[in-house]
Amino acid sequence: MKLPFRQIRLIALVLALVLFSGEVGYRVGKFSSPQVGKTLSGEEKNIDFSLFWDVWRRLENSFLDKKTLDSQNMYWGAIKGMVASLNDPYTVFLPPSENKQTKEDLSGEFEGIGVQLGYKDSQLAVVAPLKGTPAEIAGIKAGDLILKIEDKETGGITLPEAVKLIRGPKGTRVKLTLLHDGEKEPYEAIIIRDKIIVPSVELEFVDGVAHLQLSRFGDKTGEEWEKAVEKILAKKEEIKGVIFDLRNNPGGYLSGAVFIASEFLDKGVVVQQEFASGVRESFSVNRQGKLTKVKLVVLVNEGSASASEIVAGALQDYGRAKIVGQKTFGKGTIQEAQELKEGAGLHITTARWLLPKGRSIDEKGITPDFEVKDDPKTEVDEQLKEGIKLLI
Repeated sequence: MKLPFRQIRLIALVLALVLFSGEVGYRVGKFSSPQVGKTLSGEEKNIDFSLFWDVWRRLENSFLDKKTLDSQNMYWGAIKGMVASLNDPYTVFLPPSENKQTKEDLSGEFEGIGVQLGYKDSQLAVVAPLKGTPAEIAGIKAGDLILKIEDKETGGITLPEAVKLIRGPKGTRVKLTLLHDGEKEPYEAIIIRDKIIVPSVELEFVDGVAHLQLSRFGDKTGEEWEKAVEKILAKKEEIKGVIFDLRNNPGGYLSGAVFIASEFLDKGVVVQQEFASGVRESFSVNRQGKLTKVKLVVLVNEGSASASEIVAGALQDYGRAKIVGQKTFGKGTIQEAQELKEGAGLHITTARWLLPKGRSIDEKGITPDFEVKDDPKTEVDEQLKEGIKLLI
């Protein structure tokens, strides 16, 4: 089966974030009155909000189009601006509609064009298009820079804003201006949105090996994964090994990365979190895996990011698997997903993650043991072919 670099079997528009689960203690204050005096970093600092309220009143009194003067949107916009001032594209405030959308992404069902987004040097970029979706059919490739959405320039745009502009009801159209990696001239793609339903785990048996594909670490991954593993175990005596395919996997839940890595490792640290203080927290193998003894090859490419890099990197550090493909995306920070009132959400970059041996891959990626490019012009999946070769 042909699985070229531009193809992907994953959720479109997952925000390429490692979401760290936990209880939320963040509160949004009432917007009814200014606040003077705020404790920041242990120091008492007087913050005069009079200018903020002066601007607010002037807009209410003087702005021409009263129909678009929405106090709730102004409120959310003020919070967005505060968060955006940190200049971290992965730390974002999500109003209720965007927060709901993010959760739907991890469920694997939505309406859109089928493309997963991230950043390259702060420029909005395609991490990977979904296999068989409108984005792939339109010729969009992993690594493409997105210069415009309709007529809006994407410089400084956040992921939730980009998702909101690109996503839409089935049958509607959206125009993107893109630049292929390594090329100088941009191109336009007019894409008709469709309903996208994508399982996170797929399995097939080819040439005497189990080809196990994981497209994301989402809400249903654990259930789907267990079913696939049982099928592999049923044919354990017939196969020569497992090719674990993480190509174009943008990541997802950190807990999911530990769960999957524990399938293949007997023991040891899977990933470390390093906080700004220098303190590190380790997450180790947390269950008895069923595939700890099988021969293993892992496939990665530039669309492999975040949680998928955690798993591939851990397996590489322990010498548990040979890594085949191309250098990964290089998403090495962790975001904590916090639930706020009114259905809003806040994703905060709280730490960087390190591989078991202490490696950071942020903006560097994981270099495969066997670097193999997939040629989209051929019908052969060169990376999969190399993986099979290593197993047999």
